[in-house]
Amino acid sequence: MVLATSHSGKDGAHDDPAVDFRGNPVDKSRTGGWLAAGLILVTELSERICIMGISMNLVTYLVGELHISSAKSATIVTNFMGTLNLLGLLGGFLADAKLGRYLTVAIFASITALGIGLLTTATTIPSMRPPQCDDYRKQQHQCIEASGSQLALLYAALYTTALGGGGIKSNVSGFGSDQFDQTDPKEEKAMLFFFNRFYFFISIGSLFAVIVLVYIQDNVGRGWGYGISAGTMVIGVAVLLCGTPWYRFKKPRGSPLTTIWRVSLLAWKKRSHPHPCHPSLLNDYDSATVPHTEKFKCLDKAAIMDDPTSISAQKNDPFIVSTVMEVEEVKMVLKLIPIWSTCILFWTVYSQMTTFTVEQATFMNRKVGSLVIPSGSYSTFLFITILLFTSLNERVFVPLARKLTGNAQGLTSLQRIGTGLILSILAMMAAAVIEKERRETATQQNTMISAFWLVPQYFLVGAGEAFVYVGQLEFFIREAPERMKSMSTGLFLSTISMGFFVSSLLVSLVDKATKKTWLRSNLNKGRLNNFYWMLALLGLLNLFVFLVFARGHQYKVQHYIRPKNSDEKELKPANDLTVLQVVKEEGTI
Repeated sequence: MVLATSHSGKDGAHDDPAVDFRGNPVDKSRTGGWLAAGLILVTELSERICIMGISMNLVTYLVGELHISSAKSATIVTNFMGTLNLLGLLGGFLADAKLGRYLTVAIFASITALGIGLLTTATTIPSMRPPQCDDYRKQQHQCIEASGSQLALLYAALYTTALGGGGIKSNVSGFGSDQFDQTDPKEEKAMLFFFNRFYFFISIGSLFAVIVLVYIQDNVGRGWGYGISAGTMVIGVAVLLCGTPWYRFKKPRGSPLTTIWRVSLLAWKKRSHPHPCHPSLLNDYDSATVPHTEKFKCLDKAAIMDDPTSISAQKNDPFIVSTVMEVEEVKMVLKLIPIWSTCILFWTVYSQMTTFTVEQATFMNRKVGSLVIPSGSYSTFLFITILLFTSLNERVFVPLARKLTGNAQGLTSLQRIGTGLILSILAMMAAAVIEKERRETATQQNTMISAFWLVPQYFLVGAGEAFVYVGQLEFFIREAPERMKSMSTGLFLSTISMGFFVSSLLVSLVDKATKKTWLRSNLNKGRLNNFYWMLALLGLLNLFVFLVFARGHQYKVQHYIRPKNSDEKELKPANDLTVLQVVKEEGTI
């Protein structure tokens, strides 16, 4: 069926008007626009500098200064990043349900500044580190590991930072998009450039962290490196607060997570109720804008009215009975879980770029002339590759795929994800081969190969992320229920979070199963290549499962729209613009 209607949700924009900081209707000439959005971008830049400055070089501090084993150090880093992304769900929920985006970003940015300040203290005070260890004792694994009391402040700093970073991550892009009125053609066009610049600021912050801050951490001092990060975050908070009179604000509309748990709870409470003879007897059946489905039929019981004699009193109380629309929306979210589950392993592979790959660099020749490049700075190649392939995707691969397939989308979201999964497998295969060569050269010839041999695995993972990041986000945005679009960010962040946690789990299991012979602090005595081969094998199995789920997945009904300000009679497929439109609606990036 072809519908010549807008899919951009502009009506919703009228129902959710923006206000200024006093609660009055906005004056467009004095609020919002690029001034307000630019101040918000400074906060995102600060957050990215802080988080990347920690995650990309923390493992070298844990192993080199605190004398923690490589396996345990990798677990600390991946647990930190996993928690940060998981707490993004909390930040999103608080913003949607109660606080709004501005307050949430301001509060969590302040928490991030506090966390980085604690980390600066933890890495500066000498008593927070164990005694120094010479090279001979390191070779013999005789170094004294940091004690629990010495690690306490470090853990407090990391998880305070994770709490703050998660709250910023899930809301800052949305707050930036609130500064543009999508019913105004000029501001709508400006919003497109905002998201381009938002991603640009993410990339610039990441590159600054891995090039400048990592160098300062390794060559000047951890305290200086983290201190600069803390100062950057304080500046970000100050800039955000100073811009308050110029911002546009939107009131919280409630979180879709509330609907999900309420439907699930009501379905459980009414599990003993018999199903009605026809679904039309369910609450608000005629008002549902999506058709009733038989899948996950157990959830239908949430829409059964307990007392038919008091229908009018019950039907409007969401804690007594759900509507068919709400039940079907929850079903639609559940249908995304199979694809969601097969995206996790990509981020498990990605997490190796922040842990063992950085450790590999410390055992390789990092000299370029008289300059010694810090181990964490080689991740520059990861971010450069992400930028390169993000640009190539839209300018080369997608147009080429459109010509070859005749599909207006070029590459579907699932095809993008599948491509990224394949690249992640190739990355682990390359990493395994290079690690074996590195170890054999070090042990047999007593020489170190160049750290630039790590570029292939950074390149393949970076290219994979360019496909998976966009593919996942597009998939969750397009396939999520219309009234639950903010769930797309939550689903996306949760796959990243689970990927880091799965990495921690695999490291712990492998360490126990191999009796610490694969993952050792001295990589020359370990078998890290076997761990990489294991990830490649798991990735291959995961790819097969993904292909099965992808073949069985049915996309939502395709809608069509007529281009604005155009006399063309041809209707354009909405899927070609859905991601862009929803990004503008929800501020997802």
